[in-house]
Amino acid sequence: MSRAEQPSRRSLLAAAVVATVASSAGPASAGTATGRSAGSADPEAAAARRVDNRAWTSYGDWRAGRAEGTRAVAGVRPGLVIAKAAGTTDYTDPHTDRTAAWEYATWTSPVHRLTVPATEAIVSWNARTPGGTWIQTELQGTYTDGTDTPWYVMGRWAADDQDIRRTSVDDQSDGRSTVWTDTLAVDDAASGLRLVSYRLRLTLYRRPGTKLTPTVWRLGAMGSDIPDRFTVPASTPRTARELIVPRYSQEIHKGQYPEYDNGGEAWCSPTSSQMIVEYWGGRLTEEQLAWVDPSYADPQVCHAARHTYDHQYAGCGNWPFNAAYAATFEGLQGVVTRLGSLTDLETLIAAGVPVITSQSFREEELTGAGYGTAGHLMTVIGFTPDGDVVANDPASPDNTSVRRVYRRREWENIWLRTKRYDANGKVRGGTGGVCYIFWPVGSTPRQQRVLRSLGLA
Repeated sequence: MSRAEQPSRRSLLAAAVVATVASSAGPASAGTATGRSAGSADPEAAAARRVDNRAWTSYGDWRAGRAEGTRAVAGVRPGLVIAKAAGTTDYTDPHTDRTAAWEYATWTSPVHRLTVPATEAIVSWNARTPGGTWIQTELQGTYTDGTDTPWYVMGRWAADDQDIRRTSVDDQSDGRSTVWTDTLAVDDAASGLRLVSYRLRLTLYRRPGTKLTPTVWRLGAMGSDIPDRFTVPASTPRTARELIVPRYSQEIHKGQYPEYDNGGEAWCSPTSSQMIVEYWGGRLTEEQLAWVDPSYADPQVCHAARHTYDHQYAGCGNWPFNAAYAATFEGLQGVVTRLGSLTDLETLIAAGVPVITSQSFREEELTGAGYGTAGHLMTVIGFTPDGDVVANDPASPDNTSVRRVYRRREWENIWLRTKRYDANGKVRGGTGGVCYIFWPVGSTPRQQRVLRSLGLA
């Protein structure tokens, strides 16, 4: 995202989401309610929380859905593939105007009843899409009055950009809820309307007459109902630890590949994603990086920008696209969720899991940042003995200055709030604790316990 304190496309989305958040009282700091796949959840505790995560990842999960031409495959990482095409359709890519025929097969999840009736939902997926394949994800929700939303397209995605242009889909609404790039939001949450359940649908595409197939390993959604708030209560420091994470600056890429969101100065999201991918051992080959100008430093950041770019949003900050990018690296998985406190973050850091967080703030609200932003991603890598936040901030002039220490109280407020005032005194949106979490399939037992406690594993 741009560092400038001006409305960006992401800030406009956040402002719209603010309009969906009820002003009714609720916990200002919230944990995460798990879905049915994480059996350790306490239903009574879940009811008091504000976030519900549910993902389909196991062989049994894939077998439980309704398949039309797809089949589940077992193994270390169970997944879903095309067994036999259910039909053929034409798709006109709105970003190239090319029309092509595609075979397709579908899978529809069972209904998931949210432990937290939600004002918002964000879908995440992890998949492999060889050349000649791509996928589409959709969500259909049920409102508190028993009526259903349409099937909303939450993303048309491929790891590369040769067959289709990776894209979100604008102008989706039924007059009661709307899709804002990657977020489905109830239009008027003050009315009490909520999503109480949903189904997800996957459509897998391949070139006609081939045996090609995408493989989807994970499909899920985060539903949430975060209370309206300009400030959040202060938390108590618990754990001091700092992880050794690669440091990359987006600013050294300024002017490079402006076709991807005006170049590096807007690449906070892919730069952060690349840092975490490499922390977990993900590496790009010389062949994958051959398209990058050899005079550019850190070509992997350019690659991440190109491969997270949303051609409709016209930016690299589509949250699920970043999680999906991470999962293109062997053995990695990624999700978009919300955490409820710095305590949750400290627990992850203590287990060796860094987190990418989304926030917006005026320059004076975050001491030492030196800029204000309408929307920015950075990587939390640790906490000092005093509880301050150690972050790899890509909005730094060079790689050596990426590591920053930010005041705990300031940082937790700009990240967890849902509303804020911009430099002109206008009310804008905040993300309410949105973050990306990437971790390996072969994570440690401690990491598994922590992720399971947050409803993610």
